[in-house]
Amino acid sequence: MRVKFSTLIFLASTNCLFAQTFPDSQTDGKYYTINGAKIWTVSFGKGDPLFLISGGPGSAHIGLRSFDSLHNLNTLIYYDGFGRGKSDTAKDVKEYSLKRDIDDLEGLRKIMGLKKINILGHSYGTVVAQGYAIKYPENVAHLILSAPFHSNVMWQENDDNSNREIKTNYPEVWDTLMIIRKQGYKSSDSLHQVIYGRVPYGFLYAYNPANFLNRGRVLYPNRNNTKLYYQMVGKDGDFIVDSDIGSFDYRKALKNLKMPILILAGRFDRVAVPWMVVKYKEYCPQAQFVLFEKSGHNSFIEEPAKTFELIRTFLSR
Repeated sequence: MRVKFSTLIFLASTNCLFAQTFPDSQTDGKYYTINGAKIWTVSFGKGDPLFLISGGPGSAHIGLRSFDSLHNLNTLIYYDGFGRGKSDTAKDVKEYSLKRDIDDLEGLRKIMGLKKINILGHSYGTVVAQGYAIKYPENVAHLILSAPFHSNVMWQENDDNSNREIKTNYPEVWDTLMIIRKQGYKSSDSLHQVIYGRVPYGFLYAYNPANFLNRGRVLYPNRNNTKLYYQMVGKDGDFIVDSDIGSFDYRKALKNLKMPILILAGRFDRVAVPWMVVKYKEYCPQAQFVLFEKSGHNSFIEEPAKTFELIRTFLSR
């Protein structure tokens, strides 16, 4: 997903109940040293461990705190991946990679003394989650994929569809983009990002943009690392996907996964587009697949009751 939109994407579901009831993301956590870097974690709840992996790539865990309500069923383990939030950042952006994110999750599992773990990934987080499940299937009890991407081909369709929608519905933004692109600007350039930012978040990511209004935004360090994002998707990654995101492909491997799998998708997701996400029924036929009819990219915000009921039932198996 695009950084300029993902700066708003989760809008930190931090209402008063959150602040009064659950640990604070900035102060109530613990560092673990994984692969030479300090990784910030926040854990609470009871029951089997559930790791939650945020999107971007480049987003901190704060945007996933909507899942706090699952604490009475599982021990929730939020963490800021390397380069995000309160975790260490790289001295060289080339240190950021999908492989590193997968290996860091395994490092956390080991250093925390855990055996089998449950994993929930959202958006880019599903790329890490699937990669981990394929590499370490023996360590995964349940796998939950929310607004997932199965391949670089699907991520490229994210770009193509988003740009097509912008061109059609926001021609004034598109025309300005085309002017600067002819001058050599790429999507990683700050001016390019500013122009993209003129498109409202909800236009591409929501069924009903009103679901994202009046949601408090908690200040949090390094919420979205744009340098990491463009290292992972390529310098012009909002038009032509390159680098790690331009090469991953899980389509052939998914059918071999044996653990229970739940896939959550949104009918109005213009990013993890429906016509591509339904192909999980072919690539991963053993999974439980649910398409939310009144959600975009974030069913846990737009249809939370249904989302959490499904997850609780699934994790209780």
